[in-house]
Amino acid sequence: MRWKEHGFFLVLAVCCVSLFASGCTKLRARDKLNKGVYAYRSGQFDEAIEDFKEAKGFDPTLTSAQLYLATAYASEYVPGAPSPDNIRNGEQAVKEFQSILETDPNNLSALDGAGSILYNMAGTPFDPDKMAQSKTYHQKHIQIAPSDPEPYYWIGVIDWSLAYRNNRDLREGYNEDAKKQIKESDPMPPALSKQFSDKSRALIDEGVTNLQKAIELKPDYDDAMAYLNLLYRQQADTESAAPARDTDLKLADELVDKVKAIKLKKLNAGGQPTS
Repeated sequence: MRWKEHGFFLVLAVCCVSLFASGCTKLRARDKLNKGVYAYRSGQFDEAIEDFKEAKGFDPTLTSAQLYLATAYASEYVPGAPSPDNIRNGEQAVKEFQSILETDPNNLSALDGAGSILYNMAGTPFDPDKMAQSKTYHQKHIQIAPSDPEPYYWIGVIDWSLAYRNNRDLREGYNEDAKKQIKESDPMPPALSKQFSDKSRALIDEGVTNLQKAIELKPDYDDAMAYLNLLYRQQADTESAAPARDTDLKLADELVDKVKAIKLKKLNAGGQPTS
């Protein structure tokens, strides 16, 4: 019995030591997380990144440390800057957000973060594949929380970005060979309009639907209205008949007036305009 009792207490002691060590490690992780948060809020992103990395090392299950680390990398990223360090920051942010989603696929903060950084990385140089990747994260957010207006807004923004790029490229290609140049505000010639419609109408329809949904969920969503106005103008370039084009432009103009009224109302109420 004595040996059995001795063995039992030995195992118990080892377990206590292990639990104590585990508790100390988690405390270190929390301490590093708190220091990182303070550095991050002070704008000291490099220092914050190191603290969050250490916190993650002490406790890989500390999701808040992973989220802050990913967000700190994203904050360091400057859209369009070509330096290797800057590109690495963007890629590291995506990697960290994706790492969180591997263990917690329904983490809305990680979904939004991944969608946001990919959109920023896709702008300059323009990368339609990254735009499409960004959209998938916002679509996943909608599957989990369909009453949130923001992911619908972002899908509309992405669809406008892709359609606008297609429109611009077609116009520039046309102007290289045409004797009479067309401006951005001019209607497209019928053949060019057909090309644009074939390439972009599905994107435009999707974007319009999603922005309308965002406004339905948040009636004073002036940013969503601003992009819906822009998408209606893209839609006008797909129309084969002048009356349909005029209808699209009328809808766009009405939204411009509505955005102005909402911003004025917010300003008079003491709030800040959203853009």
